[in-house]
Amino acid sequence: MAVITGTNWTAYDGATMTAREIYGRTLAHLAETNDKIVGMTADLEKTTAIKFFADKYPERFYNVGIAEQNMMGIAAGLAKAGLIPFVSTMAIFATMRAGEQVRTDIAYQNLPVKIIATHAGISFGHAGTTHHCTEDFAIMRAIPNMTVICPADGIETSRAVQACIDIPGPVYVRIGRGFEPPCYESPDYEYEIGKAITMREGTDFTIICCGIAVLQAMNAAKTLAENDGLSVRVINMHTIKPIDREAIVKAVMDTRRILTIEEHNIYGGLGDAVGSVIAESGKGCIFRKHGMQDIFSEIGYAEDLYAYYGFDANGIVDKVREMMGLEFEEDESWEDE
Repeated sequence: MAVITGTNWTAYDGATMTAREIYGRTLAHLAETNDKIVGMTADLEKTTAIKFFADKYPERFYNVGIAEQNMMGIAAGLAKAGLIPFVSTMAIFATMRAGEQVRTDIAYQNLPVKIIATHAGISFGHAGTTHHCTEDFAIMRAIPNMTVICPADGIETSRAVQACIDIPGPVYVRIGRGFEPPCYESPDYEYEIGKAITMREGTDFTIICCGIAVLQAMNAAKTLAENDGLSVRVINMHTIKPIDREAIVKAVMDTRRILTIEEHNIYGGLGDAVGSVIAESGKGCIFRKHGMQDIFSEIGYAEDLYAYYGFDANGIVDKVREMMGLEFEEDESWEDE
C-alpha cells in the first residue's frame, strides 16, 4: 500500500496535530480519488474531526443528529448501495449505545462500514467515567467479521484509515482524544493490517502493546537498557483482531517473558487475545496483563490517569522489573512440545 502524498500536512505537522485531525484530513484526501467514500457522524463532526471531510464534500456527508443507532443503520444501507461509509463518533457511543446495530445491521451482513471511534480508553479523562471506554476491544472482538485496530499515534491512524478501505468487511479503528505525543517520525514504514510491528528488538523480555502504550513502552525499554542492562523487545500490536499469532509465538520462544499493556480492561482485550495464542501454542512462559484491573476509571486529566494506572514509562518499568524476578521452567529445547 502506498503512503498518501499530496496532502497539505507532513509528518512534521503530525507532532502538533491530533490523531483525529490527521484522520479527518486523510479521509478527505482519499475521497479525492474514491467517490464511493461517504462520511457520517452523530452531531460530532468537529469533535471527531470528520469536519475536514464534511467541508470538502458536503454532498457526501451526513449528520444524523444525536442518534447513533440510527446512524449505524443508515451506514449499513449506504454500504448495501455500494458505498464505503466512514462513521465517526466517540468510542463509548459506537460500541455501547449502537452495539446492536453494529452487530446486526453491519457485521451480520459483513458490510464495508468503517467505524472511526475517538476519545477511546481513558483519553477523555476529565469528561468523566461515563465518557471513558475501556470495554470496546472486548465488545468488537466478539463480533464476527469485525476487524479491530488501535493505532499508536496520528501517523499510524492515517496508515490504518488508508489500509482499511481494502478490507471488504467492517472495521473498527480506535483512537484517543488525540493529544498524545507522536510515536513515529515518518509515515514511511511497512504497515499491514494483522501484522505486528517490532519497534525495538530484545532478547530478555517482550512488551506487546497498542495505542498510547507503544511510545511509553519504547521509553521504558530505553530506561531498562540503560539502568538494568535489559534487552526489551517492544511489539506494536496495532491490530487486535486478527492478531499476529506468529509474532507472539516468536516472542515467547525468544524471550520467555511477555507483558501486555493496553488502555482497556484486562478482560477481553489485547491481553486476553495474546494469552489465548500463548495457551494454544503449548509454550511455557511468564505472562502478565497490564491494563484496567476490572475497575471503572477515575476522573482526571488523561496524563494523570495514565500515570495513576501505570500506563506511563515509569509504571511499565516497574512491571518489567517485577516480572524479571519471577522464574519459569527451563526447557530451552522445547523437544517435548
